[in-house]
Amino acid sequence: MNPKPGKSPVAYVHPSKYIDYQLVPDLESGKKCIDLLATDGFEVSGNDKFDWIHDTYLILIRMFPKRCPPTTIISLNARFDPHFHMRVGAALRSLREQGYLLIGTGGAVHNLYRNVWQPMLKYSDNFAQETPPANWAMEFRQAVEDVISGNSGPDLRRAITRLMKHPRFRDAHATDDHFMAAAFVAGAAGSEDDIGTYGRLEAETWELTNMCNSQFTIGQWA
Repeated sequence: MNPKPGKSPVAYVHPSKYIDYQLVPDLESGKKCIDLLATDGFEVSGNDKFDWIHDTYLILIRMFPKRCPPTTIISLNARFDPHFHMRVGAALRSLREQGYLLIGTGGAVHNLYRNVWQPMLKYSDNFAQETPPANWAMEFRQAVEDVISGNSGPDLRRAITRLMKHPRFRDAHATDDHFMAAAFVAGAAGSEDDIGTYGRLEAETWELTNMCNSQFTIGQWA
């Protein structure tokens, strides 16, 4: 709820790639989110000192390179409970019917401890790869795609939660924070009314060799 948020710097990325992108916080929609969450029993408040981190604005730069759309950012809960974050998504699901685009920004495979950092340092490019991704990363990435493209409605919510018991989950996610976005999305797009609407893999990048950013779309937006 900061009307003039700053941007956190991005390590090893030249500021020219993001510094001039004008952020557009949507305070009115922020108030609407607070009301919806409070009505659903969450203890929630706005943060008027919050600066945007790269996990949020870099996604917007790629999706909307000409201009940042009016945007409200919702913080994760630090206990990283998938059921909690599904409830957050479910509480905000009605916004989709009002024309809002809900975005969960995380990562299919995001383990900083198992990335390969040398090519980035050598070439000053986080997408540089001298070797293919490791098998454990490819295996979990495929599991994520299978779950999102093969489940809908409440089945999607259950399948996303089960991924945290996948034998490769801890290889793919040393910490749970970057997976909670998937739980949020499953909550927002996994009701009975969403049965038959499946996720589609629209884009994907690999960086630091073993980190996979998969972009899925559930439903339609324009």
